[in-house]
Amino acid sequence: MRIFAALLITVSLPAMGQQKTYTGFPSVVWPKLYAIAYVKSQDRYGDYEKPVFTETVKQLDNQTIVLPGYMVPFENGNTGNRFMLTSLPLNACYFCGVGGPETVVEVFLKNVISYTDKPVEVRGILKLNDTDPDQMIYRLEQAEFLGVIDF
Repeated sequence: MRIFAALLITVSLPAMGQQKTYTGFPSVVWPKLYAIAYVKSQDRYGDYEKPVFTETVKQLDNQTIVLPGYMVPFENGNTGNRFMLTSLPLNACYFCGVGGPETVVEVFLKNVISYTDKPVEVRGILKLNDTDPDQMIYRLEQAEFLGVIDF
């Protein structure tokens, strides 16, 4: 029995130090963020489509969440700490005319990172915006870059 236990421990030790395979993509959070409606609204500048968040989405407000997605290239070069994360590949994202604003989150990272065209994962505090039509409806603040998703 001791030999079996020693063998089990020896075989298990190398596996403990290995990085786990990512299994979270596609995200269970993105579909919740998609489930919103829009109503016609007006502010001092005119008409706009105001998002109406479901109760499920409201429960995510001010909560730490993890989102996988694709980075939209930075405005000022290849590095930055603020970017748009889209649930769709760039050729199908909101800025290319396919997805809606609910498919994009504005990310504010704690640290500067370099752009990548590979899928990535970030963690931060989700903030909902239904009052300022000049800002994205979803923001991820105090975010951390968790890395590139490698399938």
